[in-house]
Amino acid sequence: MGYKTVIEDNIDILVAGAGLGGTGAAFEARYWGKDKKIVIAEKANIDRSGAVAQGLYAINCYMGTRFGENNPEDHVRYARIDLMGMVREDLLFDMARHVDSAVHQFEEWGMPIMRNPKTGAYLREGRWQIMIHGESYKPLVAKAAKKSADKVYNRICVTHLLMDESKENRVAGAVGFNVRTGDYHVFKSKTVIVGAGGASNIFKPRSVGEGAGRVWYAPWSSGSAYGLMIGAGAKMTQMENRIVLARFKDGYGPVGAYFLHLKTYTQNCDGEEYESKWFPALQEMVGKEYLDIEASHVSHRPIPTCLRNHAFINEVASGKGPIHMVTMEAFQDPHLEEIGWHNFLGMTVGQAVLWAATDVNPKHENPELTTSEPYVMGSHATGCGAWCSGPEDISPDEYFWGYNRMTTVEGLFGAGDAVGGTPHAFSSGSFTEGRLAAKAACKYIDDGKAQGIRVSDEQINRRKEEIYKPMEHYKIYRNEIVAGTVNPNYINPRQGLDRLQKLMDEYAGGVTVNYMTNEKLLHIGLKKMKTLEEDLEKVAAENIHELLRAWELKHRLLTSESVMHHTLFRKETRWPGYYYRGDAMKLDDKNWHVLTVSRRDPQTGEYTMEKAPLYHLVGDIEDKALAEIKKQQEAAAKG
Repeated sequence: MGYKTVIEDNIDILVAGAGLGGTGAAFEARYWGKDKKIVIAEKANIDRSGAVAQGLYAINCYMGTRFGENNPEDHVRYARIDLMGMVREDLLFDMARHVDSAVHQFEEWGMPIMRNPKTGAYLREGRWQIMIHGESYKPLVAKAAKKSADKVYNRICVTHLLMDESKENRVAGAVGFNVRTGDYHVFKSKTVIVGAGGASNIFKPRSVGEGAGRVWYAPWSSGSAYGLMIGAGAKMTQMENRIVLARFKDGYGPVGAYFLHLKTYTQNCDGEEYESKWFPALQEMVGKEYLDIEASHVSHRPIPTCLRNHAFINEVASGKGPIHMVTMEAFQDPHLEEIGWHNFLGMTVGQAVLWAATDVNPKHENPELTTSEPYVMGSHATGCGAWCSGPEDISPDEYFWGYNRMTTVEGLFGAGDAVGGTPHAFSSGSFTEGRLAAKAACKYIDDGKAQGIRVSDEQINRRKEEIYKPMEHYKIYRNEIVAGTVNPNYINPRQGLDRLQKLMDEYAGGVTVNYMTNEKLLHIGLKKMKTLEEDLEKVAAENIHELLRAWELKHRLLTSESVMHHTLFRKETRWPGYYYRGDAMKLDDKNWHVLTVSRRDPQTGEYTMEKAPLYHLVGDIEDKALAEIKKQQEAAAKG
């Protein structure tokens, strides 16, 4: 190919992906590495990239410790309950103890955070959420990162990590291409912090045709956080823990602000409350520890999100759909009506447009809800990602190998979606994780761990040939199209994505099978996945844009394969409402109160699966509090 090769050498810290995790990494790296060369490579433009690109109406992770609201250990307990026990408590606690300082920085930089006029504290939407005017959230944070970095490369799709040839299992940088010019970019770096995105569009979406872009998570998040790390041989964890969202139908508008701030609630088609009728049978399925109906009423202990989904899914399956969000009551108040619309205009404009286009007025009609197709990520309410070291002061031996947020590949760090086991981090938590990773990366360099890195021209040229192969393949065979886009010698990225989504949907528990899978289905799915992987060796790209789509597809495939292996390995239904193992429908704490860890051999593609111990480092005081309440009630009844 005639594209220019751009080599950026002698980098100390390469930040791959400049969402909230990447911007946090660049910002903090400058503080601890004043003399270090920091470079950012971003697929889009740093000012409007990542999941926060079009704005947010709330910062979903804020402790409020200085206002006496929550402590870090409270957040660990909350995330642990919501994820049915499966979290890395050391990583969660570490993020939670630092996240407030990140939010205070955002406010100093100009973020308009709403305040309670009576107390002066930030205005809460729920226990963990604070309200913001966040349309310009990302540009504001990006400005701090741009000031910190030596160089920002926008429009670079990072496809592979470079590996050190003088020491096994050590990172040496990354390669990719410019999605506008096609130029080949080589980044030689002592450390790499992956802040790329999780995976949307690996399962067949509910919305098709003209609405195919209407998905819940950022449609440009193509699993690169996982594709890059899996391809380099990093261990991954909890990749089976996908998330299914309850959202406003077709536009995927968020429901949290409506539940928490507008105090709305849901009903079935007959106007009935439906959740509670499904809970007794569900309690048999998961056990009282995870669904204590009495505790949820007495101490307001939250019911895990997946279990609420389970009630939603089963109510619809029983013929009582659609499920409606009751907005007509709240919207009679002009102030609440305004908040309801602002919630979309600040971050999901498409939902407001869709309601206008389909004549849905939530003041006079209760709109429909639906459950989404599954998504795979590590920063929202899900725990997928790389198996990373925790902090030295609180991590047990199995969770610590020298540097906070470093993966099992030396010098390779993660933040945001890339880190496994840290759900409920959201935007502020991802930024905080970036900061933690950058501090550790600087220490890794200062400790002399990155000395003697060597990358040969052979590795660089081999990757270049691999990256542009889809365009070469198209050039050779384009004249053999038999009809439309059908060619016996290749598939194009759109055709490959359709195959992947159908495969994941039908064999790994997507919407059309009501989130159901089993061992036999997963084995068939993995066989078909291997065939698709072979066919993607002959994917063809007509232009640079299709080349981008081809590499996004390859990252999605690596992510999907990992999801299938993990789902097959965990022989239980840990998260009813997210997915079901039809051959193991009960939660099984005896055998599966563990974290799952995988590694894909970069040379052979073979998977190794293992169980890792699950440590509960933060004592659960809720049971004690509940016992005390019951004791007082019994005493009052006797007295």
